[in-house]
Amino acid sequence: MNPVITCIQLDIKYGDPTVNYKQVEEKITSAIKSEKSTIIVLPELWTTGYDLTRLDEIADEDGKDTITFLSQLAKKYNIHIVGGSVANKHKNGVSNTMYIINNKGEFITEYSKLHLFKLMDEHHHLIGGTEKGLFELDGMKCAGFICYDIRFPEWIRAHTSLGAEVLFVVAEWPLPRLNHWKALLLSRAIENQCYVVACNRAGSDPNNVFAGHSMIIDPWGTILAEANEDPGVITAKIDVDKVKQVRSQIPIFDDRLPEYY
Repeated sequence: MNPVITCIQLDIKYGDPTVNYKQVEEKITSAIKSEKSTIIVLPELWTTGYDLTRLDEIADEDGKDTITFLSQLAKKYNIHIVGGSVANKHKNGVSNTMYIINNKGEFITEYSKLHLFKLMDEHHHLIGGTEKGLFELDGMKCAGFICYDIRFPEWIRAHTSLGAEVLFVVAEWPLPRLNHWKALLLSRAIENQCYVVACNRAGSDPNNVFAGHSMIIDPWGTILAEANEDPGVITAKIDVDKVKQVRSQIPIFDDRLPEYY
């Protein structure tokens, strides 16, 4: 499989899902026409931004609106969508949840952010997930992660040791830690010998300026595409067979000694 992957780097309208749904539809429509994408990736909390204190009011009830919205677009344009993440209100609270939709408009799976970022008060307003983010698209083994997750290499390895070949990372990563964003993503690609597709947001909210610099990185750590700090899109075609080639050339998964770790 050689998918053409596009990351849509949005400046998210703070606390306004209506505006954000509209701009996502416009951006996806434009990307399909200009980039010929087969997989679209959105950033973290793209419906609301970090308007955490109002989540009871603006979060999506069981993700129903978001799933319907993304499913319609996926089916219309025959694309897979890695749906960033949204504030998902359910009976136990509000989770930061990624939805995966295939090109038939079918819901594949969801992943709720495991590691909550206390420096942005997530733990006061969100509950963490408990399940892995593994999924498949057209036979391609994938895993989804959300922002702070990339600081936990053991969580990433828990997925690549089960065969994940492409890691989708969605984020609202702040500008002051841009160098961490780049270094962590490159490290996760190199140490796991896999593709990393990372979609960050652009712009600012009342409390933060965000880094942008969405990236698509191959299993050698080569950057195939990188955005700047402004809203926009990046696109790259990936070759999933390269994962197997790199892993056979330096067989780190065969040489692991987990009984000592």
